[in-house]
Amino acid sequence: MFFRPIRHATIAATACLTALPVAAQEVQAKYRDWVVYTVEEAGEQICYAGTAAEDKAPKDVEHGEVFFFVSSSRSGTRRDQPSLMVGFQLRPDLAPTAQISRKTWTLYSAGNEAFALDADDPEIVAALKRGAELRVEAVSDRGTAVTYHFSLLGSSSAIDRAAALCR
Repeated sequence: MFFRPIRHATIAATACLTALPVAAQEVQAKYRDWVVYTVEEAGEQICYAGTAAEDKAPKDVEHGEVFFFVSSSRSGTRRDQPSLMVGFQLRPDLAPTAQISRKTWTLYSAGNEAFALDADDPEIVAALKRGAELRVEAVSDRGTAVTYHFSLLGSSSAIDRAAALCR
């Protein structure tokens, strides 16, 4: 399998970041622009490091909440899995891209989420930890091209803490 969608856990994570009440969630730490928290889902602990988009373009469209996550699970079914979640459906035939410094990765969309290929996860996570900014470009199912910028300040500590919580 080349991907592991985490739809329900990611929805819970989004609720956590937006301060909505969700059962069995617990904020563990905040590192600069990143938050670390855990969610219980179907008896499994999922650990997240996440950040909200600092900039959303175009400015004249409704984006909803936009987050970038790196997640791990206590069971080991996922380790350091990067993903994007937006407030609308992504166009499945136009692959989103993630860029850190001069390196770009192609993602694939699944509804309102985007994931990297498993083989790219370690390289993306390493770049997230040492970079300054993440830029993601995608296209909505209505054909609107969107661009998001995420700060990477605190990402290294947050990603490491989330991974440690789910060992």
